[in-house]
Amino acid sequence: MNILIADDEKDIRDLIKISLEENGYTVLTAQNGKEAWDILSSQEVHLAILDVMMPVMDGFNLLRKIREHSTLPVIFLTARTSEMDKVLGLGLGADDYLAKPFSIAELVARVGAQLRRNNEYLSQKEKSNVSITYRNLSIDKEKCCAFKDGEPIELGAKEYKLLLHFIEHPERVFTKRQLYHAVWGEEYYFDDNTIMVHISRIRNRIEDDPQNPKYLKTIRGIGYKLHYTGEKS
Repeated sequence: MNILIADDEKDIRDLIKISLEENGYTVLTAQNGKEAWDILSSQEVHLAILDVMMPVMDGFNLLRKIREHSTLPVIFLTARTSEMDKVLGLGLGADDYLAKPFSIAELVARVGAQLRRNNEYLSQKEKSNVSITYRNLSIDKEKCCAFKDGEPIELGAKEYKLLLHFIEHPERVFTKRQLYHAVWGEEYYFDDNTIMVHISRIRNRIEDDPQNPKYLKTIRGIGYKLHYTGEKS
């Protein structure tokens, strides 16, 4: 894990650097906000510890730039201890705010807590990106497999892509042209019959009664949408 320390006081930078390195972190240092931004723009950083009152670019403005591009965990470590400063820092997107003078043991503990929290968030985000669910239908995007009630559904490649498109956009109505463009990639051409055949095949796999679908609805004169009602239509 790479930790960035941005503080114009060398003694503080050195103290934090030594303590973090003793705990297994790789530490990068900057003496002002501009140097810190250059590091963030060119190297992988997993957490930043920022002073507020720094020359060239202060901590608040640096955080504004960071939040334009990244959700990187940021801890403010500063002598500015007023409630307004803390509210401002947290409002700009800081994850924690520690006042000087500070306990180095507490700072190291907060660094560890923020990294664990961020790793859990990234892990959950990755899982949510791999698996997607609508009611009792689910798709594992990594394995390109679809399931109903946990049981695999046999789908062709285009049927899988169609079902994935519907599950990623539940309750939204799509015209046949939009579906053709999304799955076949043809912007200026589409085939009514092709869409209808594939919709029929999907219904045969996901519906208890394909003639009275409860999931994949026909919107007359427009197209189709994924909308579960539990009622015949």
